[in-house]
Amino acid sequence: MTGNYPPHVEAGIRTGKRLEYWTIAWLVTVVPLMALVVGSSQAMKTVWIEDMLGFVPPTVYLISVRLEKKAPTRAFPYGFDRVNSLAFIMSAVALTSMGAYLLFEAVMTLSTQEHPTVGTMRLFGRDIWMGWPMIAVLLWSTIPSMILGRLKLPVARAINDKVLHTDADMQKADWMTGLAAIGGVIGIGFGLWWADALAAALISLGILHDGITELRASTAELVDGAPRKLEKDEIADEAEQLRDELERVFPGAEVRLRETGRVIRAQVTARPPDLPVDLQALWPGDPDRSWRLAQLSFAAPGSA
Repeated sequence: MTGNYPPHVEAGIRTGKRLEYWTIAWLVTVVPLMALVVGSSQAMKTVWIEDMLGFVPPTVYLISVRLEKKAPTRAFPYGFDRVNSLAFIMSAVALTSMGAYLLFEAVMTLSTQEHPTVGTMRLFGRDIWMGWPMIAVLLWSTIPSMILGRLKLPVARAINDKVLHTDADMQKADWMTGLAAIGGVIGIGFGLWWADALAAALISLGILHDGITELRASTAELVDGAPRKLEKDEIADEAEQLRDELERVFPGAEVRLRETGRVIRAQVTARPPDLPVDLQALWPGDPDRSWRLAQLSFAAPGSA
């Protein structure tokens, strides 16, 4: 079933591509601006590094949706559905690494009691506090991120794309980071040196939690674990319902489910039926999501 999706899923994948292209275009403007105003603020540095790592999920999404459409080859006889799984673990590693690094940096700043300073700059013949340009850039980093993340979530759920969902999580972390960084910059202006690093530490804890959750789910997928939910490392409700339905249709059979990319493949240890099996008719949930059951294979009882 490599790349053979219903029209509404194909439309969702195309929407995801447009959103990722918009994300990359926006990040291209954000990262240089952030570099100009980062100064000695730990929270600003946190946002800057996070924005640079933000290129990873949209890039691997665009690569994966292109590759998964390729037909099976002699070297890859099962096709390229799992390219999406590979992209998922790459995005999860980026999110986890970012959270761990940023937490380490913030804790070190707090432990050494490093006092960040926000100076002034000469603009149009006047001295301006650097905090104002910082806040302006942070707002540009925050507002589009909030919008893009909210647009991606329903698309990710509709096409069951964990990479796009991870990117939406990353953009949620982006806008939360931006708001906390604004608070940190304002805190420095009032002489609260610790506000900056504390904001960075609190943000990084949330990022690290999301990253570890995504990493556990992506690892389970690559080792043929049961299909997981998009939001957490738990077996998906659809998978549980599908297993129950297959056990009802094939009494006494052992049912195994695994996820390859956005689709589910099922194996039943039972004698194959005499007539062809309608996969869509076996899907127990929303008929619009029956495309997720891509394959049903039969294995002789007692085989591995």
